[in-house]
Amino acid sequence: MIEIKNVSKVFEKEIGKRKKEKFYADNNISFSVNDGEILGLLGPNGAGKTTLLRMIAGIMKPTEGEILIDKKSYKKNAIEVKKNISFLSGNTKLYKDMSCIELLKMCASYYGMDKKIVGSRIDEVVKRFDMSSFKNQRIGNLSTGQTQRLGVARCVLHDPHNYVLDEATSGLDIISSQVILDFIKEEKEKGKCVIYSTHYMEEAENICDRVVLINKGEIIAIGTPSEIVKETKTTNIRDAFFKLIGGVKNGH
Repeated sequence: MIEIKNVSKVFEKEIGKRKKEKFYADNNISFSVNDGEILGLLGPNGAGKTTLLRMIAGIMKPTEGEILIDKKSYKKNAIEVKKNISFLSGNTKLYKDMSCIELLKMCASYYGMDKKIVGSRIDEVVKRFDMSSFKNQRIGNLSTGQTQRLGVARCVLHDPHNYVLDEATSGLDIISSQVILDFIKEEKEKGKCVIYSTHYMEEAENICDRVVLINKGEIIAIGTPSEIVKETKTTNIRDAFFKLIGGVKNGH
């Protein structure tokens, strides 16, 4: 279970010579994600999604508020919490001169996995993400879809309980996307806790149990896709979002 309690993140930006102004990338965000649930985090670029996800993954610290992973905070249990969470970011760079297998072995050592099970676990994720045909290739020679599948494989290698996935299917072909989406659904059925951020609102409607709509650092709606659509008297999440913000021009 992941709990976000009144979380805010403040940054400073320069507005002139020797003059700075504080602004909230995220402002008083609160929601929880249950075990066995996929929660979608939706919003435009600059809405505060990636900053929020980085705080949930322990990469950034909140300016205000608290984040609990399975009832534990990063302040007191950082190593333990990080071992039980997986964070996938769309802009993560992989070592292009290593092979897929070499990268997975390196990640296994980082996670402190039992050496006795590393080989079988790598075989398992290679099969699950259909990587057999390119597992020994240099990462620099992989296609976009192959690289993304490897990125997901390295994040799930240690079998974490909590997933924080940022644009996991961005730019992928329909087959690579479906491989990843099917995996996410399977993890949910195993009782895992999943936060899934995406620009593809139709995808979110299909895969997410609940969604959080965020704009300009604030939550504007939270609920099941059908609840939000019904409350806004629209026919889909995309139209619901634009109705909530007052149209396209008000999204920026």
